[in-house]
Amino acid sequence: MMDCKNALAEAEGDFDQAMKIIREKGQAVAAKRSDRDAAEGCVLAKVENGFGVMLALKCETDFVAKNEEFIKLTQDILDAAIANKCATVEEVYALPMGDSTIQQLITDRSGITGEKMELDGYAAVEGPAIAVYNHQNKNFLCTMVVLNKEVDEHVGHEVAMQIAAMNPIAVDENDVPADVLEREKEIAADKARQEGKPENMIERIAMGRISKFYKEVCLLKQEYIQDAKMTIADFLKSQDKDLTVTTFKRYTLRAE
Repeated sequence: MMDCKNALAEAEGDFDQAMKIIREKGQAVAAKRSDRDAAEGCVLAKVENGFGVMLALKCETDFVAKNEEFIKLTQDILDAAIANKCATVEEVYALPMGDSTIQQLITDRSGITGEKMELDGYAAVEGPAIAVYNHQNKNFLCTMVVLNKEVDEHVGHEVAMQIAAMNPIAVDENDVPADVLEREKEIAADKARQEGKPENMIERIAMGRISKFYKEVCLLKQEYIQDAKMTIADFLKSQDKDLTVTTFKRYTLRAE
């Protein structure tokens, strides 16, 4: 508020000139702090008409991140991204907002707060059923999960919560990145050799450990956090024999 008041005073009450002053200050702050780490922020997710978006508006301090105006700006950007079905963060930055663009608006706010600000963690999904989860409603960890058919809201929420808690990297074994799988195979084989296992058994032992790895990182193979006797795949089939997950997204501001 004081920055806006000072800008109006400097502009002698000329609103347009005051906006110019604020924008120039924002551009100067953005350039000066471009190499700073924006590790705090606000993460939100939303679904509307079969289209889901998750994004983070990042800043430098928790003080700014918890400010109501900062959270509202994040929500406004999210609403605009949903309304325009933006596929990329570049599309979001280019959207008009007020008398400018979202990118300019973020730069202006950077000038007011004196902190670096940027959009990150942008993800957009489509599907017949999408569930979102905001962990403890604290705006630092959000997930989205897409199911292959419409289902009770509770089911999607449970899976989205599982993703938040257990941080899977893939839907199933076929979805695990090839480089990650190769690295895990090498680690498993090296460990078996260090344990003195016979060379002709190394591959079989390594594959056994890879099977355990799949249960840890593949969503459908993970133990359901509400009932360890079933996997997520089992839980979904208990609701509908054809129900499964097609994709999911997860973003957090916290180091894990």
